[in-house]
Amino acid sequence: MSAVQGWVDTFRAEAQRLPGAKLPWLAGARARAIERFAALGWPTNKLEKWRHTSLALLAQQEFAVPPVDRVDLAAGALAQLRQGAEAGHWLVFIDGQFAPGLSDIGTLPAGACVDSLAGALAQRPERLEAVYGDAEEGESPAALNLALAGDGAYIELARGVAIEAPIHLVFVGGVSKGTQLVRNFIVADDGAQVTVVEHYIGRDDATSFTNTVTRVRAGRDARVTHLKLQQESAQAFHLAALDAVQARGAYFASHSLAFGARLARNDISSRLEGEGGEALLNGLYHVDGKRHVDHYTRLDHNSPRCTSRELYRGILDGTGRGVFTGRIYVAPGAVKTDAEQRSDSLLLSAGAESDARPELEIYNDDVKCAHGSTVGQIDETGLFYLRSRGLDEQHARNLLVYAFAAEVLARIGERSLRSSAAAAIRARIPGGQLLEALA
Repeated sequence: MSAVQGWVDTFRAEAQRLPGAKLPWLAGARARAIERFAALGWPTNKLEKWRHTSLALLAQQEFAVPPVDRVDLAAGALAQLRQGAEAGHWLVFIDGQFAPGLSDIGTLPAGACVDSLAGALAQRPERLEAVYGDAEEGESPAALNLALAGDGAYIELARGVAIEAPIHLVFVGGVSKGTQLVRNFIVADDGAQVTVVEHYIGRDDATSFTNTVTRVRAGRDARVTHLKLQQESAQAFHLAALDAVQARGAYFASHSLAFGARLARNDISSRLEGEGGEALLNGLYHVDGKRHVDHYTRLDHNSPRCTSRELYRGILDGTGRGVFTGRIYVAPGAVKTDAEQRSDSLLLSAGAESDARPELEIYNDDVKCAHGSTVGQIDETGLFYLRSRGLDEQHARNLLVYAFAAEVLARIGERSLRSSAAAAIRARIPGGQLLEALA
């Protein structure tokens, strides 16, 4: 049985048990999505978008739909994650299923809705139909997600509503050879403000598969900040898509921090559909051993006077590989566009590999656009300076690696989230305990 046919058979077995199965519009979308996945199969290196990332190893695996009520596996990991965290709103998912007993949504302002996807499909399906997505959108992994995702988070803010504390979405993978397919929605009406954090964690020895899609819709002058911290096991597979649409004057920030998984792919895009929009795509990844991380990004400037910044950094060790492909598209009418894109990679070993392709596609002359990419090793001048101040060579190197990462972390505006991200990267790089003491 082929890997693709296995997923088709899973859909046939599970479709009627998925939340929202009795909604005609959703059942139809899911059926079209699995048909598209079956027709396309897993992406291969023959596709330009996947030239540097092979899913052959993923396709060889057999994963199972996990059982329910695996709260016992998440309690310890969740307690560690929340230790020292500031107040917020917490939704916890175990193997892709909402765990209300571990969640703490807290008090929300009037006009704010924070719920599981399953709950929203039961209580307000009409609100989801317009934003759920179509089977033809995205790559084939996104089609598989639409077909089989049964849960996730649904966040909706009415006009002018602001949620001050971050909303934390915690996805815990507890079953070896388990699967979690989740679909998240963030809908912010005009002038609304929200910060959402997606945490992905799992057992250290688990070979698991995560397929996640997050859809963001930001109304006029809305402000949406999204931070994703991926810390799954070194044997995990992680495929993700983040799709944002921004109205006039809307601000959207994406911070993608990839510190786990044997293979991770993040497709991140935003469409600036109204004048004066602003987007920030900010990313940091660390790979070692034989790990592979791929970021594929796209920013569409479809309206005048929009600003975007796209800045990614990678730390590569062992025989790890980092891939970055970023495209900025500027439409003919998008005059006064101000866009900058940059990818920088730090190689810590001779066997590490970095592939970067920054791209600009511009169809008018009244723009200010730039892109660039660097791949290098530890700066010897900086190393000499630190050693002249009394640090031994290893500690000096560790400090320079952390400084390289810190430029990405500095763009995270919320202090508590910035501290959590800093602790996560210190736990991965050499000499992290000493850097923790210095911090």
